[in-house]
Amino acid sequence: MNHINPFVSSQYLEQHLYDNNVKIVDASWYLPSMERDADAEFLLSHIPNAIRFDLDKIAIPNSGLPHMAVSSSEFSLQVEELGISNNDEIIIYDGMGLFSAARVWWNFKIMGAENVSVLAGGFPKWIEEGHVVQSGVSKIKRAVFKAKMTVNSIYSEKDILSLLKHNPNSIQIVDVRPQDRFFGKIDEPRPNLKRGHIPNSKNLPFTEIIRNGEIVPPKELLAKLETAEIDINKPIVTSCGSGVTAPILNLALATINIECLAVYDGSWAQWGGLQNYPINNPSLM
Repeated sequence: MNHINPFVSSQYLEQHLYDNNVKIVDASWYLPSMERDADAEFLLSHIPNAIRFDLDKIAIPNSGLPHMAVSSSEFSLQVEELGISNNDEIIIYDGMGLFSAARVWWNFKIMGAENVSVLAGGFPKWIEEGHVVQSGVSKIKRAVFKAKMTVNSIYSEKDILSLLKHNPNSIQIVDVRPQDRFFGKIDEPRPNLKRGHIPNSKNLPFTEIIRNGEIVPPKELLAKLETAEIDINKPIVTSCGSGVTAPILNLALATINIECLAVYDGSWAQWGGLQNYPINNPSLM
C-alpha cells in the first residue's frame, strides 16, 4: 500500500512562510472545559501571516447545533473574505497540536480545495522548536474561492437513520468519542443528551490515533483499525461529540491513502438529543 502524508513539517512551513500562494490557517477551537480563548490566544501569538478560521462563525447560524458545515456558496463567501483562493496552498494548524485542525482540513477538502494540509505538531511544536511568531491581526486581501461540495461528505441524522433501517451493512459508522462516553458509562459534557451510541456503530477514540500532534504511523494505525473491527475496504462515516474531532479519523485514513470524507455532522450533539431515535447503551444492560 502506498502511503501519503496530508501533513507538512514545521521546517517546510518555515521555508515557505512568506510565499504569496501559501495561506496559513489558525483553526484553534477549545471545549468550554478547557477554559481557553482561541481568539485571544491568536491575537497574542500566532504563526506569521496566519488567518483565523473560527469554526463557530463559519457555520450555519441558529441551527441549534454547534459549528454545522455551511453550504458551498456560503463557504465561498466566508473563505474569500479570509483571502484564500482555490489556487493557494492551505496549511492548517491549531493550538492543541492536533484537535480542531482536522475539522477545518475536512471543511476545505469537502469544498474542493486541492492543496490543503495540516501542520505536524501544530502550534505547540512550532513554539517548542523556536520558530518566529507574531501578534495582532494579519492583513487580508480578498480573494476568489469557488467551492463545490463533495457528494456524500455530510451525513444528516435522517441519512443515518435510513441506513440503519434499510441497509445497515452498507457503511460503517465510527464514533471517535472516548470509550466511557461511547458505552454510556458517564454523562455527556453537553447537558440533556442521552448516554450511549448509535446502533451498529464502532468505536475508535481519536486520542488513540494521535501522537505528538500527528497521526500514529501507518502500521500502528492499521492495527488499531483492525482491533476496532473497522474494515478499511468498506465505506466509513465518522462521528463524535459535535463534529469537531470526527474528521481526525478522516485525516488519519488519508495517511494510508484512503479517501474518506464522510462525516455525520450533527454527531452525538444531535443524535443524543433526538426523540424516538434508536440508541445503544450497554451500561443499562
